Amino acid sequence: MIYVCIPSHNEAATIGLLLWKIRQVFAGFPREYQLLVLDDGSTDATGEILEPYSRVLPLTRLHHAERRGYAASVQALFRKALELTDRPKRDAAILMHADFTHNPQVIPDLVRRIESGADLVVAEGKLEGEPSTQHRMLRRFAPQLLRGAVKVPGVRDVVSGFAILRLVALRNAMRSHGSDFLVTEGWAANAELYWRTGRYARRVESVPSIERHDLRQRPSRLRPPEEAVNLWRARARLRATPIAPPAEPAARDHERQAEAVS
Repeated sequence: MIYVCIPSHNEAATIGLLLWKIRQVFAGFPREYQLLVLDDGSTDATGEILEPYSRVLPLTRLHHAERRGYAASVQALFRKALELTDRPKRDAAILMHADFTHNPQVIPDLVRRIESGADLVVAEGKLEGEPSTQHRMLRRFAPQLLRGAVKVPGVRDVVSGFAILRLVALRNAMRSHGSDFLVTEGWAANAELYWRTGRYARRVESVPSIERHDLRQRPSRLRPPEEAVNLWRARARLRATPIAPPAEPAARDHERQAEAVS
């Protein structure tokens, strides 16, 4: 099963069409899939738009009555995927945005990488249609702002919000950190996600993708100066909550037995 996890806040203009485009991708690339969409305190018609799609698509809707932010939404979506799966070693979760930034046509490439043995695959974005020079420059140099705190071998674009994660690796990472799995917000939360999950991945890969910032139907919420400060401050938080040390041999043996049963 592929769980497509989509955090959403005030995306009424695009969320319905995005779900339909994802359906078309899986129609031509037959795999079992489930759409998980979290409406994070939207004040527009996002909830009303989603309601009829839940009757015609394999869609599970989650909702926050008040906005809790990107990191909380991502964690809630992943917890739902882990709750639903009965094959965490086989199943995977895709994280993507609801504003047309990420192209659903990349999904088959991500899934094939998982099927060939990768546990974490990040879609590294080349920005197109982004008018803000500050935005483009920040995206280019964002990994350097996290240098010394985050390192994901094989991945340059650690702040990309488009990736696929094998659920067993994600589950192990979340178990190790509990409620403090993601302690940062925004782009830093993406880097933190790959950093922590990568610790439990046998193989980490990346694929190229195009991010279309000219298809978004609303103004960008990113404020480059504020995001740069957020990334810089995230370094201290990440250093204060390091990746958990390797499990003891007995604990690893117990975990392998548990995974074999699952």
